[in-house]
Amino acid sequence: MSESRDAAASADFVQSLARGLAVIRAFDADHAELSLSDAARRAGIPRAAAGRFLRTLETLGYVRSDGRLFALTPRVLELGFSYLSALSLPEIVQPHLEALSREVGESVSSAVLDGSDIVYIARVPTRRIMSVRITIGTRFPAYATSMGRVLLAALPEAAARAAVEASRPDHLTARTLTDVDELRAELDRVQEQGWALVDGELEPGLRSIAAPVHGRGGQVVAAVNVSTSATRDTVEHLTLEHLPRLLAATAAIDRELALV
Repeated sequence: MSESRDAAASADFVQSLARGLAVIRAFDADHAELSLSDAARRAGIPRAAAGRFLRTLETLGYVRSDGRLFALTPRVLELGFSYLSALSLPEIVQPHLEALSREVGESVSSAVLDGSDIVYIARVPTRRIMSVRITIGTRFPAYATSMGRVLLAALPEAAARAAVEASRPDHLTARTLTDVDELRAELDRVQEQGWALVDGELEPGLRSIAAPVHGRGGQVVAAVNVSTSATRDTVEHLTLEHLPRLLAATAAIDRELALV
């Protein structure tokens, strides 16, 4: 009898859990989006069962759907966060953030998307530029941040709009962009140019520029930003001086992640 059959025969074996995990594993770099039938076929379970697991995972925030195709969300990182934080993404990113911070002389951070928020996973602060203290795990609404816009721009249009609408955009400052259609247009621009700049929308006087980090399969898995004060750096300085260094740093991270 094979190991899998031995496991299935055990009184402690929970078949529904095994099937749920099989559905998650059905997604990979070559199959980032799956129809219900494809997910069932790749997981090796009946279509009806796959549908129940996918809808459950969607309700819990681990899967998103446009009504026809399903895809995992960054929240699945929670399932392996202990391993991830000990070995992978933050560990790989941190030295690059430190080098970038030394080059630009500013605070540098990395974050992932969780629903409609960004969550900080690594950071190198040089000085306090916000009224709140930012630490690993700090959350901000994605729509009002440069890293959030980079991460939202990488989502399919329907998913990005849903995330923006779910956050109920509010005027955090007088400059915060809150109109959903205008935000969607801004995300299109971010996607096209490959980076985002936010000027005083999260907190007055705070400027930041961000670029995406790509995983082994080319998908956007995180973002990195450089944050500064409007009293120290102009928008032109951010785009002409800091942006090339930021893009070089994210490219270096991409190359390292491709080997993991």
